Amino acid sequence: GWSIRQLDSYSYVCFSVLIGSENEGKAEKDGASDSETKPDTGLPEVPVTADDTPEVLNKALSGLSSRWKNWWVRGILTLAMIIFFFIIIYLGPMVLMMIVLCVQIKCFQEIIHIGYSVYHSYHLPWFRTLSWYFLLCVNYFFYGETVTDYFSNLVQREEPLRILSKYHRLISFTLYLTGFCMFVLSLVKKHYRLQFYMFGWTHVTLLIVVTQSHLIIHNLFEGMIWFIVPISCVICNDIMAYMFGFFFGRTPLIKLSPKKTWEGFIGGFFSTVVFGILLSYVMSGYSFFVCPVEFNSDHNSFEVDCEPSDLFQLQDYALPAALQSLTGWPTVRLYPFQIHSIALSAFASIMGPFGGFFASGFKRAFKIKDFANTIPGHGGIMDRFDCQYLMATFVNVYIASFIRGPNPAKVIQQLLALRLDQQLHIFNSLKTHLTERGLLEEAA
Repeated sequence: GWSIRQLDSYSYVCFSVLIGSENEGKAEKDGASDSETKPDTGLPEVPVTADDTPEVLNKALSGLSSRWKNWWVRGILTLAMIIFFFIIIYLGPMVLMMIVLCVQIKCFQEIIHIGYSVYHSYHLPWFRTLSWYFLLCVNYFFYGETVTDYFSNLVQREEPLRILSKYHRLISFTLYLTGFCMFVLSLVKKHYRLQFYMFGWTHVTLLIVVTQSHLIIHNLFEGMIWFIVPISCVICNDIMAYMFGFFFGRTPLIKLSPKKTWEGFIGGFFSTVVFGILLSYVMSGYSFFVCPVEFNSDHNSFEVDCEPSDLFQLQDYALPAALQSLTGWPTVRLYPFQIHSIALSAFASIMGPFGGFFASGFKRAFKIKDFANTIPGHGGIMDRFDCQYLMATFVNVYIASFIRGPNPAKVIQQLLALRLDQQLHIFNSLKTHLTERGLLEEAA
């Protein structure tokens, strides 16, 4: 005497129980096989890092709430990092390059360590060894290219360096090919997918970390101001966005970073633009900051002495009518670089934080708070430099698009590397061209 609806309900329950029992049996069977060999799926949690705040700070700030304690710890360590930044600037470009290399290696180690922490229980062979080997290969390639470009006089003078320079790309490819073959030989049955995950992990890390640090060094060779101003703008935006958000933040900005607010984002933007204009004005007056970094092969040292280009010469700019009526100034005297600094500051404030959002999403994916606990209150080195890498790429693209022109020194170096008959042919061609332009008199 059951109705059609009751029969349907009964059939649905029976079908569900049947399917559930089959799934449970299958799960038990799979579980037994999992005990023998772990599958490629699953995501173990990364161990949570302990609080590494110095004991002195913990005692001094013990009476404060966790919110204000974190504020003071971040503030004190930020001030210490800024002082350290000033010190390495004072020590010159060579020290800056070494610091960039050290930061690159530490960032790579932090990201690779996360992968190792997640997947170490699988006992995959050669994962860390191959990761560091690929780091060595990529650094050899990029720094070898840099040496060939900027130290050509030294390379041509030393026979071993000249041979290494000539076959640099062949050697680099051979080194990478060796690592590639080692990876193929390390593949283990039932873990193929996981190993290819880690292979991709390593290469994406190399793309993010090593390539960007290479661009930072290229920016440095254009003049220390192209290194200091962008980095300082990112630091300023980070600090001011935190300050505005801490005191005035009410409106969440993005779900990936719940503590980020629109108030902090907007306050950081205007503060950074003003800071960039002022810092550019101060630095543009010193040849130490604006001259390209060049290697003097006679003294085997770096030099930053030159006649500043027009980009770093004060010029008069007419103000729009609205600003003239507001300020009473018909013109304003600025360095052209200050106008470029507005673009750098705007990118650091608007697009730079997306590097931080990307890092936040990465950390949330692996349920970790920070990449490491290297700096109390700040996390790891990667936590402090996540925005810098986007900035480095933008500065390099900006210089190539709007600033850099042909480099006479590099052209001469390339000419001197040619055969004598090729040099003579170029000389005659150039002489004919200059004569036609009226810059040289025709021979009698």
